[in-house]
Parts: sequence; C-alpha cells; structure tokens
Amino acid sequence: MGQDISPFQAIAISRRAHEMKAEGRRILHMEFGQPSTGAPAAAIAAAHTVLDTDAMGYWESPPLKARISRHYRETYGVDVPARRIAITCGASPALVLALATAFNPGDRIALARPGYVAYRNTIRALNLEPVEIPCGEAERFQLTAAALEALDPAPAGVILASPANPTGTIIAEAELRAIADVARRRGTRIISDEIYHGLTYGPKIHSILEFEPSAYVVNSFSKYFSMAGWRLGWLVSPEDGAARTGAYIGNLFLTAPSLAQHAGLVAMDSREELDGHVEVYRRNRTLLLDALPRLGLERIAPPDGAFYIYADISRFTDDSLGFCMKLLEDTGVATAPGVDFDPVDGHRFMRFSFALSTEEIEEALGRLEPWFRTQKRR
Repeated sequence: MGQDISPFQAIAISRRAHEMKAEGRRILHMEFGQPSTGAPAAAIAAAHTVLDTDAMGYWESPPLKARISRHYRETYGVDVPARRIAITCGASPALVLALATAFNPGDRIALARPGYVAYRNTIRALNLEPVEIPCGEAERFQLTAAALEALDPAPAGVILASPANPTGTIIAEAELRAIADVARRRGTRIISDEIYHGLTYGPKIHSILEFEPSAYVVNSFSKYFSMAGWRLGWLVSPEDGAARTGAYIGNLFLTAPSLAQHAGLVAMDSREELDGHVEVYRRNRTLLLDALPRLGLERIAPPDGAFYIYADISRFTDDSLGFCMKLLEDTGVATAPGVDFDPVDGHRFMRFSFALSTEEIEEALGRLEPWFRTQKRR
C-alpha cells in the first residue's frame, strides 16, 4: 500500500480564489507557478494546422526528440542522443518515471528543504524515503556538496533543482560540480529538475549533465515555453536506464498528447517571443523587490531565476496558511503558503509568483501595500 501524503495547500487557496471569482471578485493569481501568457503564436498556428490535417494517435515524436537533443548540444555543450530522451505528459510523470525506474522501495532520496511539495510527496507515494536537508539563508536555500557529503549513510538518490521552487535560487557552477563529484563517489544517483531553465536574471544556469552524464534530467514546456496546459515535458535517462524508462512509460502513461508534441516542436524555435516573456518577469521581479521592504518583508530568498519570491513573514505570523487565506479574502490576491514547501519552518514563509503581466503585478501591489500596513506585527 502506498504511503499517505500531504495535500498541496496552494490548491485550497486557489479553489477559494475561484469561488470568489464566481462571486464577482477580481482575483490576482500569484499562488501557482504558471505563466499568464499562452503558447507561442507559431506553436498555436501549427496546432490549428495539425487539427485540420492529422487524425493523431499514440505517438512519440522523433522530430521533437531530435530537437531536444540539439538543444542540449547548443545550450550546454553536451551530447544527449535521442534514444535517451522520453517525451512525457509534463514534468510530473517524468519525475515519477525517474524515481520508479532508478530506485527500489525503501531507498533514501535526499532533497533540499524548502523545496517543491511534489518531490517529498512523490517520493513517499512510491514507497521511498525522503531525507530532507534544511537549507537556509547561509546556503542560499540550496543543497550543498558538504550537506550531501555529511549524510550517513549515503542516500541512494538526490533531487536537485536549479533554479529552485519556491526560492528561485541557482546553484553556482563550482557547487554543482562539487555535488556531482560527491554523488559519483558515494554512489548517489542524481535527478535534476531543470524545469525553470531559460528563466534567469543574471547568473548562468548549468545542466547537471555538464558534470554528471549519468544523471536523470526532468524538464517541461510548462514554464519558459509557456505551455503549462499542454502537458508536455521530457525525461533524459542515462544510457543504462533508457530502455527501462521506455518500458515504464509505455505501460504507465502510453504517450504524451500528439497535438502538444507538434506544437512543442515549433515552440522550441520561438525564442524571441519567449525571451520577451522573460523580460516581463524581470520587470515584475524588480517591482516586487522594490516593494516588499515597504510591506515589512525585508528577508527574502535571492530570486536568481524562475518567477518566485520566497519571503519570511515571521514578524506577522507563525501560520502561513491562515495568513495567505486571510490575505486572499481581504484583498483578492492569491499566494502560496510556505508550509507547502517546508513542513518544518514553512509556517513563517510565503511565496509570491510573479509570472503575471506587469499591470497585474502593479495592481496586486496596490492592494498588498495598504493591507500589510494594517497587519499587527509580533
């Protein structure tokens, strides 16, 4: 029997937000990490053509796999043959595939805390054991080689995320190389969630494959490519795991949507439009970084990438879920409570997503600033 897992509290926030919208309230959604923009125009046009000309069916696109392979050569300088790439229904099935094919029930999987809620819960659901490593301001909220080295016994696996959710922090090249060295020496298999690659505001982003070719890499079209609803992603498996991944995906998931695969291929060459979205996020990030101190939120994780700001709200509350729910009810601004990302210390944090339009961010700040001024400080 699978283990019990915790609910995703941001879903409860979002459910209430949609109820309020149905009641006639204008809601600003900063609770989920999904772009407010749609798929690139050329990808949508391609999808219309496919709908008119292709009956579609179960299919894994060879052209898309070849294009992803080229992406790794051009972006990271690494050779990833198409046979190692599996097309998935988004990053979530890719994570399930990596964990299910690489590990045995009972294996210990290390991960940073705070971290994406689904890491911990998917590990548990597959009868593996999460080993959460507390990562605070001193570590820039990221896992380090020293922390991985200190685990005794060595874990069977480790999940990395750079840029990370909920913090947006990026692991520097030297640290990522050191983590790969420790993992290799201690026999720890790496799963790298690279779903936020392409979203950076300065620091260079590196793929773990530059330092450890035997790592599993999860990626998706949901974030940079602005195609969350199309449910399209991929998993890079090591040479010794690719055949097993193929067998699992065929039995568990069949294939990703054919229409999404056609559109995703075109999206990969829509960089000018997509980079324009990143510039919007950059402006939004600046607006929030300027405004948050006025709200009393001076202590935040450094948002190097992705589109999140993780803020310490301990001067106001030790109940982040209740705080976010009250904020929603009073202002119509939906945010994510830190308890989703950190079951130990997350009661004093909240996460803002700035993957909205700049006009929506400005409207949100117009509501947040007077509300925070009315909140009693502890």
